[in-house]
Amino acid sequence: MRDFKRLHVWQRSHRLAIDLHGEADTFKGRHRFGLADQLTRAAESIPANIAEGAGRESVKEFRRFLTIAIGSGAELENHLILARALGQVDETAANRHLAEVSDIMRMLSGLRRRVRS
Repeated sequence: MRDFKRLHVWQRSHRLAIDLHGEADTFKGRHRFGLADQLTRAAESIPANIAEGAGRESVKEFRRFLTIAIGSGAELENHLILARALGQVDETAANRHLAEVSDIMRMLSGLRRRVRS
């Protein structure tokens, strides 16, 4: 078992999930519950899958959960783009969050390459 809390990618994705909860709290109208919920769930899924994979016994399983976390990053990217287009997240904040998602996905891909099964 690996200590996921020591992984820089987990720390950054955890921080992003917290930040996006605050962002989602500002959503208006019908997007407050639908899109806000999907956005926060995708954000939460990234560090959760890193943690779950780190808790598995095999390297192969850890890699699989890193792949799932990357998929959650792509889903989060989509939700942020949609939230920006719908005016729920302002351009500057959306771009900052999208850059962070991109960095996290690169980090996940690099970690997945380094973890050999």
